[in-house]
Amino acid sequence: MSSIPGDSDPGENRGAERSATVSAVTFNRIELNRILNLYGRMVANGEWRDYAIDFLKDRAVFSVFRRASEVPIYRIEKDPRLARKQGIYSVISASGQILRRGHELERVLLVIDRKLAVV
Repeated sequence: MSSIPGDSDPGENRGAERSATVSAVTFNRIELNRILNLYGRMVANGEWRDYAIDFLKDRAVFSVFRRASEVPIYRIEKDPRLARKQGIYSVISASGQILRRGHELERVLLVIDRKLAVV
């Protein structure tokens, strides 16, 4: 082995690099399935056209667009830091107003899930 500073085995630093990376918050399969089912129905109705998913280190965001060049009309966010407070899920409008927040995704999505009502 060489005693020259900086002349070490490249494999020694890989473990340090892996531990330094922070994992991102993601939607699990069930959550994503529920969101995409809602998205598919709204696209079929002609109300929504595009979406984006962002997995950040502190939250996951599903953004919905009416047109691809606009700001998102809704953002569905999953923020684990709020799990013991207002709720892990929230729906935010284009103006930044929180429309609904809660612990269950199904109940939070009801604010934008417009199903046909029998009159």
